[in-house]
Amino acid sequence: MGRIAIEFENISKQYALGNIGTGTLSRDLNRWWAHVRGKEDPYLRIGEVNDRAKKAAGDFVWALKDVCCKVEQGEVLGIIGKNGAGKSTLLKILSRVTSPTMGCIRVRGRIASLLEVGTGFHPEMTGRENIYMNGSIMGMTKVEITRKLDEIVAFAGIEKYIDTPVKRYSSGMTVRLGFAIAAHLEPEILVVDEVLAVGDAEFQRKAVGKMQDVAKGEGRTVLFVSHNMAAVRSLCTKGMLLENGMMTFMGSVPDTINHYLEATDAVQGSKILDNVKWTKHTLKIVGIEINGTECSYSVIKSHQRKLEVKIKGYTDEKMIYDVMLVIKNKDDIPYASYSLGHNMGDIHSCEAGEFCISRMIELPPILNKGIIKVDLNLHHPMVEWLMKAPDCCTMECEGMQMGFGKPLNMHDSGLIGLDNYTECHHSEMHLRKVEE
Repeated sequence: MGRIAIEFENISKQYALGNIGTGTLSRDLNRWWAHVRGKEDPYLRIGEVNDRAKKAAGDFVWALKDVCCKVEQGEVLGIIGKNGAGKSTLLKILSRVTSPTMGCIRVRGRIASLLEVGTGFHPEMTGRENIYMNGSIMGMTKVEITRKLDEIVAFAGIEKYIDTPVKRYSSGMTVRLGFAIAAHLEPEILVVDEVLAVGDAEFQRKAVGKMQDVAKGEGRTVLFVSHNMAAVRSLCTKGMLLENGMMTFMGSVPDTINHYLEATDAVQGSKILDNVKWTKHTLKIVGIEINGTECSYSVIKSHQRKLEVKIKGYTDEKMIYDVMLVIKNKDDIPYASYSLGHNMGDIHSCEAGEFCISRMIELPPILNKGIIKVDLNLHHPMVEWLMKAPDCCTMECEGMQMGFGKPLNMHDSGLIGLDNYTECHHSEMHLRKVEE
């Protein structure tokens, strides 16, 4: 077992809804008098579970409740959960922005935090002055900060504006500078909230790479809160799941993400079937599975080659059908479409009654890491539509697929996309042989 960098011991945080303190003078006096007598706070026994979807029945709520865990030195802990689950509150307590109602935190080393845009910056001071101010707060000397100054400015990419007041910075520039300061002033513990989502794609890649260097190369500890599951997978070594202010799971990153997705689908009832927008009046769909699950969110493993599609239902008449599946990016731009009937004339039929359609569909070799969306349809090609399910599910592509960046053409799997995939592939192989 490694050296413990952070230990959370029964961390709880209570808020009075819509109020400061306990809400009334009499309640504050009762709390003070209990403290004087050495008694328990009378309002600690009161408080609802932090479920933002439910209407409040009382005046108090637990933003966090009995969070216990240990983080070893050099670990990258990914903290995930729905909005309002308590992730930011936990980081604020760790960063001493607020104090816990109950429990304590033991920390070994200095903490650098990036919790929200503009955290720790004085808007009237220049970027350069804010660098020195933040370094001083962390206990660094002026000489130490000066030694790191050029590196911080270069990483942030704001050389032209370093002597401009921070209040004139855009949100992206502010995040760039804040992260550069937090990462380069050599803290033992780096705390990063969702703020990286504000930066552009280039800076996000730089930031993730820097956090990996900080954790793996320099042996420092990182706490990372994000809703980007791909970033959590690639960066973190351990995961924590918060739900309604309570820690419901802690373990490996893949297991934590799976628990989160399962819990989300269980709570929301989000199934592929729920996204069927239209069916022919003679048709009843009772179940749809894609990638082995009925949930509308699943994960495509690295180098996964195929998707299995299953559609179950009833038909009042003989049905002539084909399966059409369209794969799109998160901006609804199609990568490829699958339709054996439309593209190759492979049409199927079933008699009236119960049916189960099963298809094993090859994934296009152009998928990269990130989110893809799927449209699923049943139709009799060029005749009629039977079922339409646009955006029926979302999938997270875990790793780059084989052949990324090469165009597609129609081939035996029924996929159709860009032209000359075969020609490009053969040309590449020929060039390799010539070079050899």
